[in-house]
Amino acid sequence: MAVVYTVAFFLVHATPGGPWDNAEKPLAPQVIENIRLKFHLNEPLWHQYLLYLRDAAHGSLGPSYVNTSRDVAEIIADFFPVSIQLGAVAMLFAIVVGIPLGTLAAVYRNSPVDYVAMGIVVLGISIPNYVMATILITVVAVLLHWLPTGGWGGVLDPRVIIPAVAIGFRPATTLARYLRTSLLEVLGQDYIRTARAKGLSGRGVVLRHALRNALVPIATVSGILVADVVTGSFFVETITRVPGIGRYFVTATTGRDYPVLLALALLFGVVIITMNILVDLTYAALDPQVRYG
Repeated sequence: MAVVYTVAFFLVHATPGGPWDNAEKPLAPQVIENIRLKFHLNEPLWHQYLLYLRDAAHGSLGPSYVNTSRDVAEIIADFFPVSIQLGAVAMLFAIVVGIPLGTLAAVYRNSPVDYVAMGIVVLGISIPNYVMATILITVVAVLLHWLPTGGWGGVLDPRVIIPAVAIGFRPATTLARYLRTSLLEVLGQDYIRTARAKGLSGRGVVLRHALRNALVPIATVSGILVADVVTGSFFVETITRVPGIGRYFVTATTGRDYPVLLALALLFGVVIITMNILVDLTYAALDPQVRYG
């Protein structure tokens, strides 16, 4: 977290311009000077670094430079739950699509099913999520009129479908690709051949014996994907007008809102670290040979 904060701090302050350069009404130089004094922006950079680090360590993320009436913690509390809900739906879509797709590709290796599945995987990995969002809006919303073009009404609202699919499509194909490789390796093990020799059906061998062991490396990938889904929806949220933290991050970036940018960098760091810890803990549930003292 110290490394994340250090890199984010100096990158943010190295960006040309300032928080009040693009104000709707030009501010007088004296006003800007008073604001800089209020927020300690006239202090040496190392002093600003230590001041914010001290406040953040005590749970104070400071006020927003753009929305001066709001605290950064309040902004995160308003917008981050939306991104979590959207990320959960997107990850659910990725699991529901990716696990069966990878399983079918492995079971029917080198067959038309495998080729179609891997074609979908290549497509999903190649198309960025913001391009996928644009395609879905154009086809599903504009041409077919099946769904609204954007907005947010919660996870049960139809408007969640386009951003969730756009964000979750690439993780789904990533899961499918890794699961196919892992499952093919497991299906070649001796205990799988023994299970088949005992007369177990093909479906029983795959579901009861092979799939569980094949999911151990998938847990590692899933943890990274969950963190990426929750923290990497900047452009999709902007395109689909979802009031999430990713969309606000874009606004804060263009507005040079230093406290918001630093707070979000720390927040995203916490999410990624937490997901990696949870992945380590899931190994014990998936693999009986793994035990933690």
